[in-house]
Amino acid sequence: MKLQLFEKQVYTDRRQALKQNIGSDGLILLLGNEDSSMNYKDNCYPFRQDSTFLYYFGLDVQNLAAVIDTDTGEEVIFGNELSIDDIIWTGTLPTVMEMASAVGVSQTKPYNQVLHYVHKALIAGRKVHILPPYRPENTMKLATWFNVSLQDVQDHVSVKLIKAVIAQRVIKTPLEIAEMEKAVSISVDMQLAVIKSTRPGIKEYELVAKAIEVAQAANGQLGYPAIITTKGQTLHTHYYGNTLQDGDMVLSDIGAENNMHYGGDLTRTFPVGGSFTTRQKELYEVVLASMDHAISMLKPGVRYKDIHLAACEKLVEGLTQVNLMKGDPAEAVAAGAHTMFFQCGLGHMLGMDTHDMENLGEPYVGYTDTLKKDTVFGLKSLRLGRELEAGYVLTVEPGIYIIPELIDRWNAEKKYADFINYDVLQTYRDFGGIRIEDNFLITDTGSHLLGKYLPKTLKDIEGLRG
Repeated sequence: MKLQLFEKQVYTDRRQALKQNIGSDGLILLLGNEDSSMNYKDNCYPFRQDSTFLYYFGLDVQNLAAVIDTDTGEEVIFGNELSIDDIIWTGTLPTVMEMASAVGVSQTKPYNQVLHYVHKALIAGRKVHILPPYRPENTMKLATWFNVSLQDVQDHVSVKLIKAVIAQRVIKTPLEIAEMEKAVSISVDMQLAVIKSTRPGIKEYELVAKAIEVAQAANGQLGYPAIITTKGQTLHTHYYGNTLQDGDMVLSDIGAENNMHYGGDLTRTFPVGGSFTTRQKELYEVVLASMDHAISMLKPGVRYKDIHLAACEKLVEGLTQVNLMKGDPAEAVAAGAHTMFFQCGLGHMLGMDTHDMENLGEPYVGYTDTLKKDTVFGLKSLRLGRELEAGYVLTVEPGIYIIPELIDRWNAEKKYADFINYDVLQTYRDFGGIRIEDNFLITDTGSHLLGKYLPKTLKDIEGLRG
């Protein structure tokens, strides 16, 4: 097995920066992931290493943990060497010491010695900084090491460490940007394969297979479960059993994760047949205008929440032109009437995770101490609201989703009747949904589209279907 790593100094510098951000304040404990059984012990889900462990230690290997002593500077990787029984099944792999040396760590110990380090620090009254666990096996380990109940593990999570990690990981370096360019370009190839393979009579799962084939042929994998559906009004559907019919639209939201675990996240909506219907064209243009407006606002110093709201106003302007909405767009958005059509957020951070660092908590990743996340319908689903900085990588993904159940409920209440033309909207009940999504790096002066160009205009999309 050959380790996929950046240069050793990259990891050394990252850990040094983390120590400086935390200061002399105890131990930092970072847990890698382990295999998780699918339906019996030895049949496991595909392994995915913890992204923060990868960021600081780079080792894409099961059953590792690490500590960084911010007082002494000591760094230790914990892991067990392979037994002959292991080698029979896995072959010879690098030793823990060899792996540690490759990322600039000179000290290793057996995995069970983590307990000794944690107990020694706690007995001495030192802080042990941990991140929020999201895998049950890691929660159980931490409960044992801290001698607390499973429920009380969260009380030991270090907000100081969360903020320090986010502050570092959220600014993408040139090395990371290069990896993200690769991942987004693979994602473009996935989308093109799906679009060009689409035809009446094919099943959604056949298109999913095309996406997986392209990702794996590029030595990558899907970064998240594919959304490829003719039911685009369902925001996160993973059902692939529908048969494509002429007149349908396909919403394809897919992204590759490359071999360094950086990802892309792209969405296109396209007709099953050769061209969109008139109604589909009209609403597609509304979404595209909203997207272009949002992109024009991307630059350091602008709050993404404000870009989201501006994109919503642009949606309302277009929806008013086709008589689905009425009244002043700014007033409609302020009231929340646009959420009949756009129930989610405009975008999110992107990096080694599709929703980058979401395991650390949206209030810390997408928001700040002075800008809290909203709880109202629509805005509560906006994962990113904070002021943009150069080095951020994010998605822009406006959409229109016509949900019959929402129409029925709000129409019965006459909710937002001053802004929504329910009589007209009723004739769109079977419309579905449209989303268009690209990935952007925030630069010093604006933004940069990541990856190869993926067509998105009506003419170009129909050209791909021709």
